[in-house]
Amino acid sequence: MPKLSITVITKNEAADIAAALESAAWADEIVVVDSASADDTVAIARRYTDRVIVREWPGYGAQKNYAAAAASHDWILSLDADERITPALADEIRATLAAAPAETGYRVPRVTWHLGRWIRTTDWYPDYQLRLYDRRSGQWTGRYVHESVSVAAGSVGELHGELQHYAYRDIADHLETIDRYTTLAARQMHEGGRRAGLLQIGGHPPLAFARNYLLRGGIRDGIPGFIVSALNAYYVFLKFAKLWELEKVQGSGFTVQGTVQGSGFEVREPKNAEPRTRNRTQNPEP
Repeated sequence: MPKLSITVITKNEAADIAAALESAAWADEIVVVDSASADDTVAIARRYTDRVIVREWPGYGAQKNYAAAAASHDWILSLDADERITPALADEIRATLAAAPAETGYRVPRVTWHLGRWIRTTDWYPDYQLRLYDRRSGQWTGRYVHESVSVAAGSVGELHGELQHYAYRDIADHLETIDRYTTLAARQMHEGGRRAGLLQIGGHPPLAFARNYLLRGGIRDGIPGFIVSALNAYYVFLKFAKLWELEKVQGSGFTVQGTVQGSGFEVREPKNAEPRTRNRTQNPEP
């Protein structure tokens, strides 16, 4: 039976890291890679594992690849500090590895707790994440945001046990995260050659709302479902608005949020732009 390493990257996660690592205590190894937290994250992590590494922040994908490379075992389960492995998922992973895995990676359904309930509607569910993988075949890709595991060889299967996600403290925290992630998403799209016009800014958000609220069942979650659907649509609007802004101010001397390499204009990071080590990829894409 292959042994399993659970990897976690952290930055100022003292409020969440203990519960995350408790849910991972059944693994053969836990590896925590911290980006010089200013709180008690490292001290708390060391209560659960002696494999705690502190290094500078190179970006989401690069940090997760470093954590996988530092692990002792080839099979990796990547966990975020605001996530919890359910007992059902832990049992399923152990059974899958014991049976000699037929795949080189496995997608896991993730359910998010927000506004007082588990959200099992909208674009947020089942929010499959490829988190269990053989590092000899897979690695993290994605430059700034929406990083994911890409498997170069073999096939990818799906597990049924859920990964629990405590993504946001409240609506204010949700809005702060939207602002931060749309800046990164716009930067990534801009550098990839994408551009935005009125069709994208005005057309994609209402379509995103209709998809979330009607097609994917947000209406069944009452007011929380409406709020999540509306904020998902706002995410899409803000992402394209910031992409338009990047294109129009390039070379103009104006300042914008974010950092675009080689853009020729002054840039600034958002206030309190400490990197958070959360993979909040349930936000809708057009």
